[in-house]
Amino acid sequence: MNDKFLRPRSIRWHKRRTEMRNKSLTETIFALLLLLVTGTVAAGAQELTKAGRDRAVHYLESTKANVLEATRGLSEAQWNFKPAPDRWSVAQVMEHIAASEDFIRDNLLKKKVMVSPSGPPGRDLAKTDEAVMAMVPDRSHKAQAPGPLVPTNRYGSPEGSVKHFLESRATTEEYLKTTSGLRDHVMDGPVGKMDGYEFVLFIAAHSERHLKQINEVKADPNFPKS
Repeated sequence: MNDKFLRPRSIRWHKRRTEMRNKSLTETIFALLLLLVTGTVAAGAQELTKAGRDRAVHYLESTKANVLEATRGLSEAQWNFKPAPDRWSVAQVMEHIAASEDFIRDNLLKKKVMVSPSGPPGRDLAKTDEAVMAMVPDRSHKAQAPGPLVPTNRYGSPEGSVKHFLESRATTEEYLKTTSGLRDHVMDGPVGKMDGYEFVLFIAAHSERHLKQINEVKADPNFPKS
């Protein structure tokens, strides 16, 4: 049989095989790209956004400003007034705020949360964020301070407590701004499973809680006028 009758069929078959191979290669590349994209999204779903970081910075800054405003210009009598023998003075509350910031950041956040496993997939971050900022400052839920955070005049004076608070708050803000992976580790906290970012919110929320306590002391009818 003459080769010239076979050649067109061979050419068509070769062309079809090439098209099929190119289609298969294209599909494979597309599948790999799709896997890469979806994998990146899944891996980055827990990543802390700039908006989230800015929100926490603002919360830390605003609660700091409010604590300073509530304690500005107090006399010695006002600092040390206790509404009842079993209640804290403004000076004691201020010391507790300052000591707690160190404790939460250094002993809980850094040493425990940030070495804990990752959280369950699909965890509702926004819901937990909001719960921290709503529930922790709520003074209708009473809590007992742990022994290491009970006031002992460790900073020497109310002014010393304020100074330490400002230094500690600056350290917390720097840690928030420079630390990666704050969403990647989860540990049991006051409102359930909480990540590192939520423990930063907890620090600010804790100071907001005790700011309310300061204002309660100042609102007592027997609080010194000067």
